[in-house]
Amino acid sequence: MAALKGRNLLSMADLTADEMSHLLTTAARIKSGEINPQCPQKILGLVFKKASTRTRVSFSAAMYKLGGQVIDLNANLTQIGRGEPTADTARVLDRYLDVLAIRTYEQAEVEEFAQHSTIPIINALTDREHPCQILADLLTVQEEFGHCEGLTMTYLGDGNNVAHSLILGCALMGMNVRIATPKGYEPESAIVKEAEKLAQGRSQVVVTDDPKAAIEGAHTLYTDVWASMGQEDLAAKRIPIFEPYQINAAAMALADAKAIVLHCLPAHRGEEITAEVMEGSQSRIWDEVENRMHAQQALLAAVLGAA
Repeated sequence: MAALKGRNLLSMADLTADEMSHLLTTAARIKSGEINPQCPQKILGLVFKKASTRTRVSFSAAMYKLGGQVIDLNANLTQIGRGEPTADTARVLDRYLDVLAIRTYEQAEVEEFAQHSTIPIINALTDREHPCQILADLLTVQEEFGHCEGLTMTYLGDGNNVAHSLILGCALMGMNVRIATPKGYEPESAIVKEAEKLAQGRSQVVVTDDPKAAIEGAHTLYTDVWASMGQEDLAAKRIPIFEPYQINAAAMALADAKAIVLHCLPAHRGEEITAEVMEGSQSRIWDEVENRMHAQQALLAAVLGAA
């Protein structure tokens, strides 16, 4: 889709429903071997200020599979770590790279990079959103059920960056989304309102503190850690608050009989999800992991004009 060439992906809301569908279809075709887009001599830069396994490796593997190269810009080994202004760094990298993926804290930082760059900027995680993760999640749902529209996704836990992007992504795909969180841990109301606009009446967005009601009949159950990166000191305090939101055998019994389970990882087994469920027959977590690479291969090819 030529419309994605040169575009940024800072939020799921940057995509239209057609563009989202195109990316998922492209990713599926890449995974099956039907197509093999190439971006020779293109260079992806990674600026990661947060720890990463799946995002770092999947982006690198995706770019190499496209025939391009990757430069991992460790913040501690560059002038970024010494306080160079974001605008200056953005202008410099704009002259060297073809696309840049950023994993950081403030959403404003990826927005500032985009403001001072002509190359595509991709949000590889901020405290507000994690759009690339949700591309892989919806690809996994589409693989399992053949479609997303009309299905119900239930997210249990903290109303964090993953929840935000999930709300927006499901809305774009016409998928009902239920977010079950303890009171005081809900997703941002502005995100929910944006999702309702994106859904255009095709699906529902529900935020509740009742996990059982949210799980009832759902086709996909999804969770994340109860304390995100940078909140580790809050983990012990949060455990008793979030315990009713654990994905376990009892939760699975309330969902649709063919429901699948997703987790963006890393997981704290025995907290937000039990080992039994994570390793059970309804888990699609490892397919979801693999799909990070395929989804990002499709995204990189699209913004570089190769798909």
